[in-house]
Amino acid sequence: MPDAVIITRPLAQAGALAEQVRALGREAVLLPLLEISALEDQGPLKAALAGMHDCAMVAFVSPNAIDAAFAHIGVWPAWVTLAVLGEGSRAALERHGINNHTATIVSPRDPARSDSENLLETLDLAALAGQKVLIVRGESGRELMADGLRAAGVLVTTVAAYRRNVPALTPALAQQLRALMEGDNDWIVTSSEALRGLVALVQEMGDPALVEKMQQQHLIVPHARIAETASSLGLRHLTLCGSGDERLLAALQSRA
Repeated sequence: MPDAVIITRPLAQAGALAEQVRALGREAVLLPLLEISALEDQGPLKAALAGMHDCAMVAFVSPNAIDAAFAHIGVWPAWVTLAVLGEGSRAALERHGINNHTATIVSPRDPARSDSENLLETLDLAALAGQKVLIVRGESGRELMADGLRAAGVLVTTVAAYRRNVPALTPALAQQLRALMEGDNDWIVTSSEALRGLVALVQEMGDPALVEKMQQQHLIVPHARIAETASSLGLRHLTLCGSGDERLLAALQSRA
């Protein structure tokens, strides 16, 4: 059995999964590769959310977008559809009292492809043409969803809800990474940005042997896009499991 399970999610989203990993009898190591922070100016987010009552749909690109937005939302307007990319976002909505019984929620049909491309394929774009859609996202991110909706004639507004950054390479982080590369671990990676950040951190340490050890680590990823990112970075030992903690845990059990 591999040594430890490295959970690379932002710290606020890692605890519950870590508990489930430990319940499987595995060691869980928290290594957040994205730091999530609130925007100093919340004005644009509040203004966009104040106008969501006129929207046909509000799309949230991540659980972080949901948590940041619902800090300013009292009651969800029942006539506005919510769009999310995966099971993690559905779970985040549930924490705020939003589920299939209280609202209309759409997400990609294929759990292995919980991304903007698959969401666009799932949506009834013809029905959205000429209507307003709000996309709540991070300060930086892909424009594919907004571009795809606009190409279908949808009136799209995007608003930033949070900021994310790869942590700086401190001596303590370098020591932790070096120790982890010595083991045979399973790495749960749920973001292409986090994966690129991990590889950049290892490369910044300036040890070619460490880069080679990174390439031998086993990744468990929920999205095909992350698998493609891994391949482009020379990381080919991976399991593509589909969206949701249940599928991540099942992939770990199959490794055992």
